[in-house]
Amino acid sequence: MIVRIATDGQYRLPDENLKRLNEIDDEAETAVEAGDQEGLNRLLERMAELVRSEGEPLGEDELVESEVIIPPTDSTIEELAHAFADEGLIPD
Repeated sequence: MIVRIATDGQYRLPDENLKRLNEIDDEAETAVEAGDQEGLNRLLERMAELVRSEGEPLGEDELVESEVIIPPTDSTIEELAHAFADEGLIPD
């Protein structure tokens, strides 16, 4: 799976990490619904860190469509409310 971390770059993330990424996404959705800005930012950072630590950065010359985009870790609930309205950041 190709994941873009906004303001960072693209990573090739092994599929076995999808479940963990989805679990964090579900927690982030709950934080948005609860109005927990601090929790949302912490969870976005966890998502980005998982991708950085388990993924392989793509070269700058590789042009590949991202299947998932993780927003900046300082995004606000208002900025992301629409992203969590359907199925969250990670498609099931």
